[in-house]
Amino acid sequence: MSTPTVSPLRQRMIEDMNARKLCAGTQRGHIRSCKRFAAFLKRSPDAATAEDIRLFQLHLAKTGVSICNRNRIMTGLRFLFRVTLRRPDLAAEIYHLHEPQKIPLVMSPDETKRLLAVASSLKVRTLLSLGYGCGLRAGEVVRLKVKDIDRAQNIIRVEQSKGRKDRHVMLSPEMLGLLREWWKARPTRWDAGVPPEERLLFPGRRPGKPMTTRQLSRLFHETADAAGIKKSVTLHALRHSFATHLLEGDTDIRIIQALLGHDKLDTTARYTRVATGMIASIESPLDLLSQPRKKPRKSRKDQPTA
Repeated sequence: MSTPTVSPLRQRMIEDMNARKLCAGTQRGHIRSCKRFAAFLKRSPDAATAEDIRLFQLHLAKTGVSICNRNRIMTGLRFLFRVTLRRPDLAAEIYHLHEPQKIPLVMSPDETKRLLAVASSLKVRTLLSLGYGCGLRAGEVVRLKVKDIDRAQNIIRVEQSKGRKDRHVMLSPEMLGLLREWWKARPTRWDAGVPPEERLLFPGRRPGKPMTTRQLSRLFHETADAAGIKKSVTLHALRHSFATHLLEGDTDIRIIQALLGHDKLDTTARYTRVATGMIASIESPLDLLSQPRKKPRKSRKDQPTA
């Protein structure tokens, strides 16, 4: 079996990304972007010109690439030109498009309750409960280890997640009960030689590897169909629902920000636009028109003097 060769340019780019501690997913995305650019050019990207970059961006627009994917592709190319090739003049030719801001799609408490109730197994219910009950991302759920569950403080420790940040989330009594049940039923075929605190809660098919986020997403969609949820929700809707339902329950928005691991409060504040319970409780000006107007209170100036 022959080993695929790696070009010197690709190897240097990988070294540059490793030196800057870019995660594996980001590195794969940047490499794919550069391969796509090279396929468009039909030559190595280190021979590209400003006109080549302009034509490539026009090509992406004409072929119907979404704004999100287009920006992701151009981010990879910008790294190549700015960092690896030391060509800031070419990096300056890359522009990003403003992505339309969409309201996150969330499930109602009733829909969430139905979803968890029809889970096909204890494993599925535990996985989805972690996404909704703790606001965890898919990757955070599948990577959980025994050491991350702190029963003494009733918290779950999320290590080195998005943005290479640690954070804590709540561990409710119901969630702890589910985790204990799952621990008894959990497969142990890969536990040999692994310290107890380092064991994965949701081991995958390969030794030392967790189940994949793709598998978790598939389980979510199967459960959503079984629950009769007609909305086009994805697995990430559990995290959106977690934040929205906390906000509707009068939890301080800065606490929600910390639980979600957001850097900026503006990112968390977008859930005020989808908190339907809060929005529905606001009195409309139309209703106010039909109510008798209150007489304005007299000011101290208008009150008669003794």
